[in-house]
Amino acid sequence: MTAARMKKIVSDLAARDKKLAAVIAAHPLCTIGQNKKPVTHFEALVESVISQQLAVKAADTIYGRVKGLVKGRMVPARIAELSEGEFREAGVSGAKTKTIQGLADAALSKKIAINQLHTIDSDEEIFEKLTSLWGIGPWTVDMFMMFQLGRLDIWPTGDLGVRRGYEKIYALKEEITPAALDKKGEKFRPYRSVVAWYCWRALG
Repeated sequence: MTAARMKKIVSDLAARDKKLAAVIAAHPLCTIGQNKKPVTHFEALVESVISQQLAVKAADTIYGRVKGLVKGRMVPARIAELSEGEFREAGVSGAKTKTIQGLADAALSKKIAINQLHTIDSDEEIFEKLTSLWGIGPWTVDMFMMFQLGRLDIWPTGDLGVRRGYEKIYALKEEITPAALDKKGEKFRPYRSVVAWYCWRALG
């Protein structure tokens, strides 16, 4: 994703909606598709699982501990060697440990070619593959597809920050439900990921 292309995308979105245009004008250019610290898809998914329902600082600390346990080599074989006790000592919950071990097993057994997911054009197919694994839900997959794969038309209505940001942009007096937000997103296809990014920015 080049800056020039993203400028065209946000210009298109701004032309469609005046309130969104004001938010776009007040914030930096969206960075989806510009991963400055590239990691493997497996590592990105492990990090996303650890980040579930945690503050950024806490998630980073725990992720750093897990990475230390595998001496920086965040690969399925090394993760599979860790015991539940080691995960627990690093601060990873039992449920997240099961999910991460399941990811490693899926990669090692070749049930899912995790590091080749970018070769699949269909967002729906990626979603179905990953959510078939225990503990991998829509939020984790949405974040993975947006920030790791750079997919432009992901609409994470299950993310509280996106909903609160949307409410702020449009000065809604009541909380919007995921189902209602899903319908509101239709007008922004095929760039809903970019709109979600600006919803987060609107919250500061």
